[in-house]
Amino acid sequence: MIKISHEVPKCLLEQSRQFNDYDYCLPHLLDQDPEYLEFFRESKRQGRYIIMDNSLHELGKAYDTKRLLHWIDELKPNEFIVPDVWENHIQSVVNARYWSGMELPKETTKVAVVQAKTLHEAFLCTQTYKDLRYQKIAYSYGASYYNDICIHPNKNIGKALGRVYVISTLLNQEVLSQFDRVHLLGCAVPQEFGWYQGINCIESIDTSNPIMAALEGNMYNISGLTEKPKANMNDHYNTSIEDIDFDLLEANLTLFKNINNLQHGRK
Repeated sequence: MIKISHEVPKCLLEQSRQFNDYDYCLPHLLDQDPEYLEFFRESKRQGRYIIMDNSLHELGKAYDTKRLLHWIDELKPNEFIVPDVWENHIQSVVNARYWSGMELPKETTKVAVVQAKTLHEAFLCTQTYKDLRYQKIAYSYGASYYNDICIHPNKNIGKALGRVYVISTLLNQEVLSQFDRVHLLGCAVPQEFGWYQGINCIESIDTSNPIMAALEGNMYNISGLTEKPKANMNDHYNTSIEDIDFDLLEANLTLFKNINNLQHGRK
């Protein structure tokens, strides 16, 4: 079953356990916010599945290595996304090679993110991670080369189609197999995840899209959205609970699963 997690403002952390299959941790917030830290300590006590990111998307670069190692050692997440460098496959591979030799808790699976500016670089990056024996590989939603691969008048839809094309091509060329483990980081349009029917290697996804759309007052239609919400976690982490339209939030969460045929989970 594909595991789904939606990042939420701090005021919704407790409620998020009701609709998230796992808890997605941003390590820089562990240092900044005691309430955020306590949430993940409690998640660990409850035995919830935890994926820890490296905070590249939020900070523009991966979080400090010493602090990452500190929090990995304390929380012992089920998965840790090793530091990558945006759209730089060489430096991302260098980092992945370095982290492949790092000793982490035995229960923590290392995940490497493919960064690239071309389809060829995505091939090289993926193959190198497999050669380094990474058990799980992630693909971000926002790479510019997706729009080069799929030229669409709507760049958000083009990026979504581009990622589908990359993963489909990697499977076709047997760089990936249906038995691999893949994580999808974010999305440009929420309906993208319904386009992976028959691609069984997708194991988990994380996206704040239905949450951010609700914060902007936008409800999904039966097809999803054509534009990515401008709202993001950096700007809305401290949103007050009084500003949450819970009916709209619930509608978007339900529609997200419906449009992607994920309401009962799928292989």
